Amino acid sequence: MFEAIIFDWDGTLADTRQVIVIAFQKALSEINCKVSDEYIERRIGIGAADTFRDILRSAKMQFDEKLIQHLVERKSQLEIKLTNQVKLFLGTRELLEAINGKVKMGLASMNNRSVIIHLLKSKDIEKYFNAVLTAESISHSKPDPEIFLKTASKLNASPIKCVVVEDSIFGVKAAKSANMSCIAVVTGVYSRLELEKEKPDLIVKTLKDKQILPFILQ
Repeated sequence: MFEAIIFDWDGTLADTRQVIVIAFQKALSEINCKVSDEYIERRIGIGAADTFRDILRSAKMQFDEKLIQHLVERKSQLEIKLTNQVKLFLGTRELLEAINGKVKMGLASMNNRSVIIHLLKSKDIEKYFNAVLTAESISHSKPDPEIFLKTASKLNASPIKCVVVEDSIFGVKAAKSANMSCIAVVTGVYSRLELEKEKPDLIVKTLKDKQILPFILQ
């Protein structure tokens, strides 16, 4: 049996895609920058700071880290205001409840701490997690394994005894680089075929899939 399970948030436990896109676009509009929704969607999982840097570089706009920090904070404020539009995926609460007390649980998200803590509290699932790490916790974003390795350390679990649940190719890459097992769920932006290329140990359509619990508790 695994010692710990580490969940991603956006696109894995909660359907946040629309809210994230709206928050990014509103923040960008304030500096007269426009990008396609798809451009933002395909970068969910690498963190807001890196996404803003990519966007401004592609738009050939000059920026410094002070502007990036301002945009990240603005995007976080906007996301928090849209909390009511965020819904947990079907099966999320049931899966957390089924695992609770059997395996240590961590959350490793490249979203910002203010957003994640607010959402966990508003959805009443903060109680399930023994450790919560966010973009502020690390120096290198996914697909670097840093956030998963630090979460495992916080949980006092060996990486090889951890399983990660992810929806993005960045997250699956990070999990495998951390020498962790990985369950990929097709509830985010990425297709089953795209996820398969990163060789997760299990791919499921939703968190309601009956293969998940036996895999975790094996």
